[in-house]
Amino acid sequence: MQVTQSLIPERCDNSSTTGRFVCAKNWINSRHYRRYPSPDPSWNSPRWVGPELERIPARWRGRGSLRWAMRNTMGETSVVCRGFLRALGLVTVLVAPCVGHASPTVILLSLDGVRSDYPDRARLPSFERMAAEGMRAERMRPVFPSNTFPNHVSLATGTYPDRHGILDNRFWDRKRGLYDYGKGDGKANGKGPSWLEAEPLWAAVERQGIPAATFFWVGSETPWRGQTIRYAKAPFDEGVPEREKVDQILAWLELPGEIRPGLIMSWWHGADAAGHRFGPDSSEVIEALEDQGAELTRLFAGIDSRSAWDEVTVLVVSDHGMIAVNESVSPDEVLKSAGIGARVQFGSSVAHVFLDDPGDLIRARTVLADDEGLRIYRGVDLPDELRISYPQRNGDLVILIDPPRAFYQLSGLRRAYFGLRALWNPDAQLGMHGFDPGRSDMGAIFFALGRGVTPGYREAEIRAIDVAPTVARLLGVEAPAQSEGDPVPGVGENLR
Repeated sequence: MQVTQSLIPERCDNSSTTGRFVCAKNWINSRHYRRYPSPDPSWNSPRWVGPELERIPARWRGRGSLRWAMRNTMGETSVVCRGFLRALGLVTVLVAPCVGHASPTVILLSLDGVRSDYPDRARLPSFERMAAEGMRAERMRPVFPSNTFPNHVSLATGTYPDRHGILDNRFWDRKRGLYDYGKGDGKANGKGPSWLEAEPLWAAVERQGIPAATFFWVGSETPWRGQTIRYAKAPFDEGVPEREKVDQILAWLELPGEIRPGLIMSWWHGADAAGHRFGPDSSEVIEALEDQGAELTRLFAGIDSRSAWDEVTVLVVSDHGMIAVNESVSPDEVLKSAGIGARVQFGSSVAHVFLDDPGDLIRARTVLADDEGLRIYRGVDLPDELRISYPQRNGDLVILIDPPRAFYQLSGLRRAYFGLRALWNPDAQLGMHGFDPGRSDMGAIFFALGRGVTPGYREAEIRAIDVAPTVARLLGVEAPAQSEGDPVPGVGENLR
């Protein structure tokens, strides 16, 4: 059986109709149906059809699909742009692709490394529109450490690292070994979710019957504790541009209401790379933000053209801020020079020291304390406010550092590059994050636009853990099981 390009229907106009549309490329109603293989195996969905047509849900490919359509559109509006075709025992009802305005959709976008004050530094029409027509928090407080992975997981779960388990971008587990999202058992090809201890948004909404979609988000590549996600892009590929993500989000909005995602989550590049390489005060940061803003404008224009704002809410957030640093500290080298054997696992602001011999604890602490700028704790006595206590993943000693110093190591070539750059330009900056979430320069962004948002509303500060319950309120479902946050004021309060 062949399905040709001629079967693709023209677009129809639903602007004058208020009922629910059943908008799909094809309904196949025949005993002689087949399942088409996925043309793109990177998508975790069985619903992709061949290159001539788009996705058809499996239940529409067999006997009874027309009865399903009639049952689910009785008393409402269904638009058929072409008639019935009979060929090779196949009856196909061609229905136009259009946006179904029957159920809400929340689009959550995270722009990596966009500090809370960045949007005010330049003319950015998309951010100006969100501030004028929607809601803005002047600052969103990240969790500690203010790094990418723990904060993306907190955004998705509504809780802190001591509950969801992702203590940093990389960390050591005494039983399982190294967590590294790009390597080993933490890699993005599907094993990462096994480290996640708290229910994420996509699993929570799917559990409650709402389709979810992710285009790159930490931990979303495979099912979480058996709960599948309807649409997930995997494996992670940092080279995918935001243009492709916007195209896919708009394509998801074209799906009929029954299978259209109610939740769409996507990680964007933001200004993180520019901030790290050139510092937070550089022109390169603004250029990166302008590029991101242009794609937001294109997304908003796509929603405008579909007259979909009555059913769509867009939340634009980030994971952390950025600050200039000028000195690196390597605690592993300090211990090694003192003859103390240890594995030291560190990010920019936190170092976990796993001693080869626990009997070296006092001596190790004494050696490290020679640097008065370090705060040193026993792993079992961490301050409660840090919310990173996880005995299996905490070191015997845990060390904190404050900017403008940071824990990091540079390879020989990168060390030479930054050294030469410093000689050429003494004012050159190197950006870093991960520090105290209470610092103004660690603050993240939060904007909301669309359905359920109070225009012009302002909030001084919200928390990263408040995002998940806010999404849940917009969708009318329960927040993820371990969520500790509160819905953000001005978003979803006027919904019934």
